[in-house]
Amino acid sequence: MKKLAIVTVVAGLLLVAAACGSGGGSADTGKVIKSAQAGNLTVTLSSSDGVLKHGDSEFFLSFKDASGKAVDVGAVALNFYMPQMGTMAAMNDHASFTTTNTPGVYRSKAKIEVAGEWQAQVTYEGPAGSGKTSFTVTAQ
Repeated sequence: MKKLAIVTVVAGLLLVAAACGSGGGSADTGKVIKSAQAGNLTVTLSSSDGVLKHGDSEFFLSFKDASGKAVDVGAVALNFYMPQMGTMAAMNDHASFTTTNTPGVYRSKAKIEVAGEWQAQVTYEGPAGSGKTSFTVTAQ
């Protein structure tokens, strides 16, 4: 009888640990590259190593309220803009998005043409209203 009680308790603890360990569907967004304010939301660009790379790049874009809770903003867009320099034309590299299990956290991909300083231009529209922000970020 005592063994059954111990086994039951251990099994219950394992179930609780598994449920908590799953993060309730929250996405691991890695390390922050850069954050900026967009109205009353904080927009964060992050990646597994905290670096934005030129070429094919994968990263996350997340939106949080003042309490740090992820906020579903609906449709998002991100354009990496580099102005004209000398004879090189201005560049615009657009990101594509997929949703994650966490509303307000988006998995992103972009092909960033060259290393250097880019202007990240973010817009959103949906349940949280609409907004935009821009911030500089360096692609390595």
